[in-house]
Amino acid sequence: MTTMTAPRIRLSQQVIRFAGVGVLSTALHLGLFAALVRGGAASQVANGVALVIATVFNTALNRAWTFGVTGRERMVSHHGQALVIFAITYAATSLALAVLGHVAPASGTAVQTAVVALANVLSTAVRFVAMKRWIFRPVATASPTGG
Repeated sequence: MTTMTAPRIRLSQQVIRFAGVGVLSTALHLGLFAALVRGGAASQVANGVALVIATVFNTALNRAWTFGVTGRERMVSHHGQALVIFAITYAATSLALAVLGHVAPASGTAVQTAVVALANVLSTAVRFVAMKRWIFRPVATASPTGG
């Protein structure tokens, strides 16, 4: 039986790498969101599509670079767990857009994008803890003697 192993990466390195991945993922999310809205998509639809794509990118890059997980073992499971985190982020960004739509219904793309960015930033700490403690936690390996 094979087991998923990850090199030990110091917490400070993980936080720095996670932040870098977050910047790239956020840029991807917001860029796609703005492009879709400008292309005529409703803001909620644009947010959902852009966030799904950014989440897949974010999970793959954090898996390999931030948490040092390589190989295909548990890859599908990791992406499935990341969808739970996606749901939290999507709920936060969708709620923020709904509130904005109620408070300032004529808001332009720049304001909508800023609101999505703020909601995304607020969910970042939850995402890091979930990835570190739940999704990419080290898996106990069996000893060579089977015990």
